[in-house]
Amino acid sequence: MAECADEWSVRLGEPYDAHVSYVSRAERADGTPTVLKVNFPEAETEHEAEALAFWPDDASVRLLASSSKRSALLVERCEPGTQLWERSDEDALDVVCELLPKLWRAGDPGTPFRRLVDEAPTWADQLAARPLERELLDAALDALAELPKTQGELVLCNEDFHGGNVLLSERGWLAIDPKPIVAEREFGVVSLVRDRRPVDAATLARRLDTLAKLGLDRERMRRWSLVHALWWGANDATGEWQPEMLQAARLLL
Repeated sequence: MAECADEWSVRLGEPYDAHVSYVSRAERADGTPTVLKVNFPEAETEHEAEALAFWPDDASVRLLASSSKRSALLVERCEPGTQLWERSDEDALDVVCELLPKLWRAGDPGTPFRRLVDEAPTWADQLAARPLERELLDAALDALAELPKTQGELVLCNEDFHGGNVLLSERGWLAIDPKPIVAEREFGVVSLVRDRRPVDAATLARRLDTLAKLGLDRERMRRWSLVHALWWGANDATGEWQPEMLQAARLLL
């Protein structure tokens, strides 16, 4: 953080309560508020800076500087920074139905981003090796065998797009913190579908129905969401399941 602050001529302020990365308020010499972030190096966050640079400015925070060597990036600060989580589910869905088409209109960026069609076989192999009730496992493996090869329009998705990663700024609601992956649009809502855990069946159905109004295939969204809940729901080190993720997958089934 100190090296980046020195290189990019910013003064560090109070850190945010971030989950994995280290994120701090920062300020440029001219007083411009910014955010300095250093990621834990992993495949899902490797190209966060490139994703922000690719996405249109009217839908995501502006990238100001980045360092791949340090897994670091400097971005504009969202003020007041209200999380979309703080709005009602109905209001939040209205916001994302305006925001997602803006993000997706940029299309398929090509390299260097991960591609869902390449990731799917690994997901299938690892899910098959985990202890899981047969009906859920079969549904996930069937989806992973069928959906990747029948995808529709490919766009740059955020695998972790949810209400905590959409902030209110002076320019409106903006996406932050992409875990970029090239996939069909139906995959781009997987984290949003199970947002604000725990969820119930009626909430999941309402979200799928609303998102389908964007021209998305409801059944493909449901199946991708089930797969992703299971993929992110197990602790790789212990094999234990996150109860909310497992319950979301059961409801989606």
